[in-house]
Amino acid sequence: MPLPKANAAVQPATVGADFAAINGALRRLYFSVQPAQLHPAVVEHTKLGTQLLAETTGVPRTILATALAESLLLVGRIEFFDLRQPEDADASYVRALQAAGEADDPLLGAAILAHAAFIPGWDGRRDEAAERMRAARTYARRGTAPAEFLAWLDAVEAECETRCGHPREALRLISHAEHVLAESTGQPTPEWFNWFSPVSLASFKGDTQLKAGQPAQAKTTLLGVLDAIGATNAKQRAVILGDLAAVEVAQKNPEAACAYAEQALDQLAVTWYATGMDRVHDVRRTLQPWAETECVRRLDDRLYGWQTTLSALQR
Repeated sequence: MPLPKANAAVQPATVGADFAAINGALRRLYFSVQPAQLHPAVVEHTKLGTQLLAETTGVPRTILATALAESLLLVGRIEFFDLRQPEDADASYVRALQAAGEADDPLLGAAILAHAAFIPGWDGRRDEAAERMRAARTYARRGTAPAEFLAWLDAVEAECETRCGHPREALRLISHAEHVLAESTGQPTPEWFNWFSPVSLASFKGDTQLKAGQPAQAKTTLLGVLDAIGATNAKQRAVILGDLAAVEVAQKNPEAACAYAEQALDQLAVTWYATGMDRVHDVRRTLQPWAETECVRRLDDRLYGWQTTLSALQR
């Protein structure tokens, strides 16, 4: 659906800044509020922004379009990472890219395209993911991207390569990202770029090391990440605990694997994150050789309680 054209400057000159201020609050709430509660609020916010575009012209319209693109990106992030709705996320990213084009903000466009690459990447469609990443890198060059943003692009591509069965290429990309961060001159990043840090890169690295057949290195990396994030990022913490459980399975330590998986479930009970729950289910599948042990049965009791089973069937 195309964005509405400007009809008249009905709204005050502050409308874009006012809309963007709400974005800031929603952006911070993403890390703690349940996605099923936050998603409708952000969607309604984008509907308001879309309507306001028709009533805004000139510089305020550009500011509003930028803020709308950011808000639509957040909608897509929730749909993909939190709610496991890739088709909805793809549609949200298209609308976000339209708004970024209206604002002529290539760096935001690069962020949207890189997020869009996750969708085919996680589905094993390597060529399609690579095409979207090429577009993202092209937009990033136009926007003079800071080092942290370029490192994140490497991390995204590494995640896609890992999911497509090429962990060695992913490790090369992560190594390049580490070098980029080490050479960073501290160029400021946009306020909306709040989902990446050196710790995030390390979490990518730990998962990739495991899939590359390096469980001991992965464990060291992931324990460092777990210590670094503490209780500051509930969603990422659930993912790291799931990855540590997978490391223990790879090292044939089912009891330790179940312990980490149960910690991840404790975290998910506080803040739901579909990506984190996927990690736990992946671990349970690999624990099947130990299905009759007490620790795995205890994990099954947690995974298949009334509420969790109903939630899984309803998604």
